[in-house]
Parts: sequence; C-alpha cells; structure tokens
Amino acid sequence: MYGPTEDAERTAFRKAEKKYKLYYDNTRKKKQPRPVDLSDVIDFKSISEAYHRNAELPSGIFPIHCDLHTPIFCLQSHPGFYFIPGALPVEEQCRWIKESLTSFPQPPNRTNHNAIYGPLQDLFAAAKDNKVLIQEEQYCGTNNSEVEIIENDINVPTWNFFDQSGALSKGVTCKSVLASVLLRKLRWSTLGLQFDWSKRSYNISLPHNKIPDALCLLAERMAAPTLPLGEVFQAEAAIVNYFGLGDTLGGHLDDMEKDWSKPIVSMSLGCKGIFLIGGKSREVPPLAMFVRSGDVILMAGQARECFHGVPRIFTDKENAEISSLELLFSDEEDSALLEYIKTSRININIRQVF
Repeated sequence: MYGPTEDAERTAFRKAEKKYKLYYDNTRKKKQPRPVDLSDVIDFKSISEAYHRNAELPSGIFPIHCDLHTPIFCLQSHPGFYFIPGALPVEEQCRWIKESLTSFPQPPNRTNHNAIYGPLQDLFAAAKDNKVLIQEEQYCGTNNSEVEIIENDINVPTWNFFDQSGALSKGVTCKSVLASVLLRKLRWSTLGLQFDWSKRSYNISLPHNKIPDALCLLAERMAAPTLPLGEVFQAEAAIVNYFGLGDTLGGHLDDMEKDWSKPIVSMSLGCKGIFLIGGKSREVPPLAMFVRSGDVILMAGQARECFHGVPRIFTDKENAEISSLELLFSDEEDSALLEYIKTSRININIRQVF
C-alpha cells in the first residue's frame, strides 16, 4: 500500500518523490541539505493571497465558494480534488496537535508500536518525563513472536514505563527503550474503526475509541462542499500520520472504504511539507504542492483513484512556517508540545467507511 515496488522505482511518480526527497551533501564541517528546485511546486497560500487581491488564478485552477471563510481551490486535471488553504485557525491547530500526541495514540487505539510492544499507555507523558519502557520480568528472554503469541491481541501489557531509577533497578537482563525514542518513532495511530494493515481492511471487531465529536463535526463541515445538498459526511475512522525529519509517505491509494464518492478529509498540522497527487497509475507525472499547518485537502470521486504521497517535510526555521504555533505553544506547560512540533508534521486523515 505504501512502499514502492522494484518496477515503481522507474515510474514518473517515483521520479518526483526522489526529486523532492531530503538528501544531504557531505561537507567537511557538517551535513548540508541538498538544494532542490521548488519552482514547479504549487503554492496555494500565494494563490489565495493573489486571488483575494485581484481575483486572478493560474491556468488549471478554479475556485468554489461555500460557507467556509476562505475559497476552496480545485484542479481541472483532478476532478474531486479540493484544497482549502488555512482552513483551521491556529487555536484549532494547537488543539488537534495536542490531541494527536496525548489522546489519539492511547489504547485501545492502535499504533505502529503495537506489533512489537503491545498497547502503550501515555507515551507522550512518558517521553516528557524521561521515562524508559521496560519489558516485564516474566517475559524477559522471550522473542517478539513469542510475546505476540502470549498477548494473542487481547491488549495484555508486556511492557511498562518506569522512571530512570526504576530502569536501573531492573538491571540489564530485560529489554528497554527510551520513551522519547518511541515518540520519535511513532508513525501512525488509528481512531474509530481500526484498520488492519496486514489484511488491508477494517476490522470492526477490534476495540476502539470513538472519534471525538468535535473532530467529527469539523470533518463534516470541511467535507460538505464535496457532497450533494442534504448529504452529510459521517466520520467513522481516521489514520493519524506522524512525520519527522527525513520521513516520507510513499505513493499509495486510499481504496479500502466502500463509497469513494465520500471524501477523505486530510488535515495538515505542524511543519510545511510537499504533497504529490498523480493519476490512476504511477506512470502519470504527479503535481506537487506545499501543505502548511491548517491546510485541508479533500479527495473524493475520481481523485480517490489517484496515487498520492508526501516526499518531504521542512523542519528548518526558514521553511517550516510554524511561527504562529510557536507563539501559542510558548507557555512552559506546552514546552514538550513545542519541542515536538518544531521538527514534525502531523496529518489527520478522516474517512467514512460504509
């Protein structure tokens, strides 16, 4: 679903991914990011600003107007694709950044860590408090497959967080890993109906937390312009992706939902990134566009059949464009959130499954 195959390495989509991916040039002093040509990247923020000034738009881009406070921009080449620049006020961005780190990874929601460590309670708080994750003594010496058999996917914790002194008292016989390392290796969490990555389908039998009502209402409001009058988007599942420096999301399709006329509502938070949208095969050269914190992308209908991905995020101060977030996270109690988001991007993808 996400990784390129050997044949995909030679496609137009893969070439675009490599063009924008972060590479380093080694110098005698330190690694320097390799310069990249961004002249072909669509900038909807600049387009929106120009449109408000003189109502002019680049060829191939047209607006639609609705109840939202800003125009929605569409691509003639990609029916069903909608871009809403600055859709979320900065206060709302901060709210969902906090929820994405403190609430959304909480069991019974699943994350990429479940396969090795089982359900992890309060990962963000543990990282903030410099705790260590340690395998419980009764499981010391077992390998990961044995632990998985013991758990039998019923959320029996085999690992727990301890402070540094507790870790020392455990000695060196048990496996351990810093909570801060696990937080940086957090790649995804799932809300609502849980997606089974091994079977590429939704498993309605898995326990899960309901998507927060406020997030459901937000997704419903954002999705409204894509739906016929009277139809309402129902948020039933969400996948939250977490990106750090150098992380990418390879070209893929989101094709596991029953009704493709319903959009995927994709909310960007944190550092600026580049989003690619291509065609129905990887052979179609994709369009590249900047996605900033607060932007929302909607993909419905034919756009649901298009390969898309994220080859780059920008974490340097000049290009990350998160100064408004830094101001709102300036309180001491928010220092851990600020430290994380200064070098990270979060994306919340909300879907109607049935």
